[in-house]
Amino acid sequence: MKFSEMKYERVDMALLGEKYDKLTLDIKQAKNAEDVFSAIDEHEKISSNFATMSTLAYVRHSINTKDEFYDKENDFYDKNGPLLQEKTTEFMKALLVSPFRNEVEKKHGSLLFKNLEMELKTFSPEIIPLLQKENKLVSDYQKLIASAQIDFDNKKLNISQLGVYKVDKDRDVRKRAFEAEGNFYMSHADTLDTIFDELVKVRTEIARKLGFKNFTELGYMRRTRNCYTPEMVKNFREQVKKDLVPIVTKIKKEQAKTIGVDNLMLYDNSTFYLDGNPKPAGTPEDILAAGKKMYEEMSPETNEFINFMYDNELLDVLAKEGKAVGGYCITIPDYKAPFIFSNFNGTAGDVEVLTHEAGHAFADYTVRNFELEENKNPSMESCETHSMSMEFFAWPWLDLFYKEDTKRAKLTHLKGALIFIPYGCIVDEFQHIVYDNPDMTPAQRHEAWADLERQYRPYIDMTGVPFYSEGRGWQRQLHIYHYPFYYIDYCLAQTESLIFRGLSQNDYKDAWDRYMKFVKEGGKKTFVELCEVAGIKTPFEDGALREIAVSTEKWLEENKL
Repeated sequence: MKFSEMKYERVDMALLGEKYDKLTLDIKQAKNAEDVFSAIDEHEKISSNFATMSTLAYVRHSINTKDEFYDKENDFYDKNGPLLQEKTTEFMKALLVSPFRNEVEKKHGSLLFKNLEMELKTFSPEIIPLLQKENKLVSDYQKLIASAQIDFDNKKLNISQLGVYKVDKDRDVRKRAFEAEGNFYMSHADTLDTIFDELVKVRTEIARKLGFKNFTELGYMRRTRNCYTPEMVKNFREQVKKDLVPIVTKIKKEQAKTIGVDNLMLYDNSTFYLDGNPKPAGTPEDILAAGKKMYEEMSPETNEFINFMYDNELLDVLAKEGKAVGGYCITIPDYKAPFIFSNFNGTAGDVEVLTHEAGHAFADYTVRNFELEENKNPSMESCETHSMSMEFFAWPWLDLFYKEDTKRAKLTHLKGALIFIPYGCIVDEFQHIVYDNPDMTPAQRHEAWADLERQYRPYIDMTGVPFYSEGRGWQRQLHIYHYPFYYIDYCLAQTESLIFRGLSQNDYKDAWDRYMKFVKEGGKKTFVELCEVAGIKTPFEDGALREIAVSTEKWLEENKL
């Protein structure tokens, strides 16, 4: 069914609550495993319907944040999502202690229960008002950023539309674009500080009410970190500082030389060539057509997938006034349909939408017929491995997008992958610092960010753009507001994607087969187990990052322009 034809109807929360009360009782009174399976099936139906309606409201709201109807509907789910969580928690508790749990594990796997046990530790009815407040603060941030109307180039631009000017071949244009962006954020500096300060406080209060020392512990539970610890992540970050930052610094020195500058300023950081970065050729329609052709040729599975997406209008990718910033892929469960949201702006980011976000969508589509929603999606570092690896599997078709500029596009993409990981670690370590020390002042948070910038990105000079030079750059990273502790998932996944890239250079079919093994398991295995299934190293192994960095640097050296 086409997205525009999907019917929205506000969920009746009272009726939903009654249904869950009955299902919980059914689990407790079950006489055999079949009774439990029936209750689980019914849970899947009503949970899927709630997720479908809340997702339709969210997507239509993000497509047009000025639409008053869906603005109110989105607020409704912000407020009522925690109420549903209370009901589903009682259902899951009953399931966990059911005398027929062994039969359920045999049918659906044991990881389901391990994840449920983690999930139950993240909720209690007493925190519902706090969860509602957290949801509202996140929505307040999104609305504020979406409201941006920045005067530039005789136009009024939102944050996404300004992005193309930040990588313009003209250094002065880039500088003015960064200044314009920074001025917007600085004009809302107090509000951004206040929203985040309240988020830190409310998240800390939630954690303590649930019995955690701080929100860091709860954040790991929320992210279903079921196979690695904060200590393992810290070790990964230390490897990044030791093994990757020196290589990235070398790449950046070469970049400065290439674009003819002595000192790499903030507004030079994303510019790799004097005449500008590679851009996709043609109109947005041309890019979409190229994406369709690519997936039709890539494999039988991707052929089926992309035609489903295009036939059902499951992409909204053009930037426009009132549209939320950023990009995402989300699932509409009742229709077994992924949806891709983005803001095309004429940069390489447009191609990444059709590789990265479509990587998420393809993985979701691949497991759409799994019996349980809980078994469809693994934890997020695995999901990001789906998407980031797909970016590299798209390399044989990049000429469809970039024409004669394909080689530069590959070089820029690969350098960008290496360069990203230190930045992602800044975001992660910053959140560890903030939530381990929740009483920090806004000024102390800014200084902590600035210090991390010096450790992980010593090659960037941010002088002249106060928003960045004062350590406020983290405020434009929506994940810090929306999805705490998410960002390290990108770093871990980028590491795995570089492994897949290396394999694909030697034997594309073998690499693709390994990738499909990773994808087809859905959420039935942990991240570490999925790496084992695919026969690839995990990012936590000592020396793994060094090996990837050295081999990637060697390829870059051999393929210099």
